Amino acid sequence: MTHTSWTDDNYLFLLQIYLRKPVGVKPMYARRMIELSLELHIPPRELHRRMKQLESREEANIEVLWQRYAQHTTRLKKDIERLRAMRGFNHAEAFYEGVATKPTFETDFLPLDNYPTMTPMTLIIILDLYFRLVPVTMVAETPEVVELGKLMSLSPSAIVEVMHLFQVCDPYLHRNDMLHHPLLPTCRQVWQRYGMANTETLVELATAMKAYFLS
Repeated sequence: MTHTSWTDDNYLFLLQIYLRKPVGVKPMYARRMIELSLELHIPPRELHRRMKQLESREEANIEVLWQRYAQHTTRLKKDIERLRAMRGFNHAEAFYEGVATKPTFETDFLPLDNYPTMTPMTLIIILDLYFRLVPVTMVAETPEVVELGKLMSLSPSAIVEVMHLFQVCDPYLHRNDMLHHPLLPTCRQVWQRYGMANTETLVELATAMKAYFLS
């Protein structure tokens, strides 16, 4: 399916990312893919599909791009800078203004207004770990908590705090404390989306999203 915001010029951005070492199709949620997704307002899944299309070189217009840029990365960089200047992408403040208010995929990757050290993406990944532990092990000393904190540059105590909020959301635990925590509304939203869904769906998504912190 063709995305309404797509233009062939966007292949240049993808080609630049593709050519970065290690050369090849990058994970859907790799940091540069997410940054480009926010920049172009195109979901990561669509960009990933287009990058695979770019790699296949089956279409004539894509082959032209390879011939023009693959061995001329300086030219590619200059043309990308020109595109960004034309579209105003070099003005980050102007782009981000108002984005967080839109109920789109973009909000999953943007810092929360009332808790800027967290994004819905980090909460999704923490929720995945939540289902791998039991309440008694949801403490800062648990190795899995420590490991996840290192991955996402969060303190173990911050991760435990989020897990306690998910306990409030969990209908099987009947918790009703921490009702005024600033993260609770977003934790409830994440729980509604994934807490009662197929566990495999959450595992797959969280595993894929970890690529953001590994790249």
